[in-house]
Amino acid sequence: MIAVLADTHLPRGGRALPERCVELLRGAEATLHAGDFFALGTLRAIEALCPGPVHAVRGNVDEAELRAALPETLEIDLDGARVAMIHDAGPSKGRLGRMRRRFPDADALVFGHSHLPLHEDEDDFQIFNPGSPTERRRAPRRSMGLLRIESGRPAFEHVWL
Repeated sequence: MIAVLADTHLPRGGRALPERCVELLRGAEATLHAGDFFALGTLRAIEALCPGPVHAVRGNVDEAELRAALPETLEIDLDGARVAMIHDAGPSKGRLGRMRRRFPDADALVFGHSHLPLHEDEDDFQIFNPGSPTERRRAPRRSMGLLRIESGRPAFEHVWL
């Protein structure tokens, strides 16, 4: 199981990752984070929780040191599935097709920015926004995602926190 996060925005006040999120990170074989950690210490804390690698891209509110350390986009192979990552996938209208054209070799794209959980698929390509575990904004609840690779295909699900 791979944990999928975005928009943690930590530290901020007394906010922290929810207990269920921490539990899932501790049991994950890897973590994908689609940006807006905010602070380098947040990336380091997530790396300390997850026993596997943390694959991440930078977000628009990340501190300069973090923005310099992380790429804008990333494509990784996970058990035969190619997963792309970006923080801001742009406007919702035409997003799936636009991301398909931008990442033609990917089976799926993980993104963040809006804090709105989303999962769409078309023609063997998926886009997935896990939402935010700490700042729901217009979403009904805080959330994150899980990714399992089944026969070389990505299978996403949302976890409501």
